Amino acid sequence: MKSTRSRRKMAPAAADAGDSGEKLEQLLISSAICNGEDLGPFVRKAFASGRPETLLHHLRHFSRSKESEIEEVCKAHYQDFILAVDDLRSLLSDVDSLKSSLYDSNSRLQSVGGPLLSSLDSFVEAQNVSKNVDYALQSVTLCIKLMELCSRANHHLSNGSFYMALKCLDSIENDFQDKTPSSTLKKMLESKIPEIRSHIERKISKEFGDWLVEIRVVSRNLGQLAIGQASAARQRAEDLRTKQRQAEEQSRLSLRDCVYALEDDDEEEGLGGYENEGYSYGNNSVLGFDLTPLYRAYHIHQTLGLEDRFKQYYFENRKLQLTSDFQVSSMTPFLESHQTFFAQIAGFFIVEDRILRTGGGLISKTEVENLWETAVSKMCSVLEDQFSRMQTANHLLLIKDYVSLLGVTLRRYGYTVGALLDVLSKHRDKYHELLLSDCRKQISEALAADKFEQMLMKKEYEYSMNVLSFQIQTSDIIPAFPYVAPFSSTVPDCCRIVRSFIEDSVSFMSYGEQLDFYNVKKYLDRLLSEVLDGALLKLISSSVHGVSQAMQVAANMAVFERACDFFFRHAAQLSGIPLRMVEKGKRQFPLNKSRDAAEEMLSGMLKTKVDGFMTLIENVNWMTDEPSQGGNEYVNEVLIYLETLVSTAQQILPPQVLKRVLQDVLSHISEKIVDTLLGDLVKRFNVNAIIGLDVDIRLLE
Repeated sequence: MKSTRSRRKMAPAAADAGDSGEKLEQLLISSAICNGEDLGPFVRKAFASGRPETLLHHLRHFSRSKESEIEEVCKAHYQDFILAVDDLRSLLSDVDSLKSSLYDSNSRLQSVGGPLLSSLDSFVEAQNVSKNVDYALQSVTLCIKLMELCSRANHHLSNGSFYMALKCLDSIENDFQDKTPSSTLKKMLESKIPEIRSHIERKISKEFGDWLVEIRVVSRNLGQLAIGQASAARQRAEDLRTKQRQAEEQSRLSLRDCVYALEDDDEEEGLGGYENEGYSYGNNSVLGFDLTPLYRAYHIHQTLGLEDRFKQYYFENRKLQLTSDFQVSSMTPFLESHQTFFAQIAGFFIVEDRILRTGGGLISKTEVENLWETAVSKMCSVLEDQFSRMQTANHLLLIKDYVSLLGVTLRRYGYTVGALLDVLSKHRDKYHELLLSDCRKQISEALAADKFEQMLMKKEYEYSMNVLSFQIQTSDIIPAFPYVAPFSSTVPDCCRIVRSFIEDSVSFMSYGEQLDFYNVKKYLDRLLSEVLDGALLKLISSSVHGVSQAMQVAANMAVFERACDFFFRHAAQLSGIPLRMVEKGKRQFPLNKSRDAAEEMLSGMLKTKVDGFMTLIENVNWMTDEPSQGGNEYVNEVLIYLETLVSTAQQILPPQVLKRVLQDVLSHISEKIVDTLLGDLVKRFNVNAIIGLDVDIRLLE
């Protein structure tokens, strides 16, 4: 082919000679045809020059020149074809021999491989059967396990073991549902598993709803129990302080047989905490609340993947319950319902504290604190409203005591109760104003019932109750009975009122705030100086008639002076202040106005009585010849009266009081004698008359 192509390219050079132009054109056409170029320019040129025959001539010449070349190529190809045919004929003979050989080999192979193929077919068939049997066994085993799980799930459902039922469902879903060969069984599982989960969720939600209803009642009882424990602990502490005060008083009185008592440790426990497992509260009581339904519901919802939704549901429901607990019934007086109101809230937060510590994150500390802040705000609002309406001191004290016990109880669980105590402190002045008003009324009634007679005590317990309990005795020796006291019944009556005021005042301020003795003393001073002193002044000015009544009032005032010392010591003891601190300072007698008024009234009455005897001074002979040796008539009458008076007064009046009164009366007598001498009655007198007056004065001295 290469030689042929080389000859084809040299064809134009073999053409016959012509003129140089035609040869060149013929050469160009031949070159263009050989190279496969476009002949359009040559055609257009031929027609343009009007010589298309020349182009045809060149083309025919090129064709003829190629025919010889084609002939040579065909000759060469023919020879190659002949050689190929010869090769094919020799190959055909070889193929025939090979065919016969293959036929023989195939016959032998068929004779040998037939049985083998038959055995192979049997083996393949047996293998397929084995695989099918294995698959069937695996499917049956899987279905058996699946049915066993379904049976266990049904058993747990029927027994209420929802968590185990859910674990069975999870195992079915994860290990069997996608591998189940039965489409019917798979469809059944796909439809029943969500239904069972929904059924479990409904059942556990119902149990949780029942628990929510039950826990409200339990919370109220729990709050009452906890506050009762706090009250018992407070009472034990108060009893211990009483024993300590008694021991201190005995020590102060230098008694040898001082009584000391140690409290049992068990009693001191009070609200001593709670056991984690048994829900026990204190040492001998068990909290009757069960959190199992709540934790069961929480655990089931965790298993269902609904943990956050349940937390929110729980918090919202408990918040609604707390809001419901805040409702104060307008049909029931708050004084009757306040214990239930506060006990319900206390129980609520005791339960929440337990859930916070053992609930595994069911409620957070922040959420509990938010609930507590809401509760404190509402309780403060309720207290402010109720306190503003109350006009009885005892009602305020009762509610204050319960609120303070609520604070003591919940403080043990870590709740801050400062805002509640601030409300109590805010109403301290109002409480004492009401208490002072009550005491003013009681004191007025006690004074109005006074008969101005010395009190008769027939039994020792009466003496202890009316004298020793207020430390107004003048001697530590128990008198013989019946015993006539130097004071009237109004003294112990008023002392009891004042002592009750002190105890109520201390009670109100002991737990509502840090107890300050000076606050107690301030209100005690007001009671004594404003209420009691004012009532006594009113009594002296309006109800005392006669020397005996005035003398009894003056004697009562002397006893009140000793009683006031007891009042301040008692207030100090209740406030926890050592007696030596109280006894250091000198206090002004708070009833000094009424004491002075009583003594002035007694003196005034005695002066009036003496003035009646002093009129006898007109009978004195101022120009007598001999001095009177036994005193004038008027002075003898005065002496008889005063001696009689003193013999009576010494039984009830303290010496210092009697001395002040007599000094005032004697000064009055002296002034009357001087006035007589200086008056118009005495025109003149002699030495004997003056000597007689001197005798009178000496007798008075």
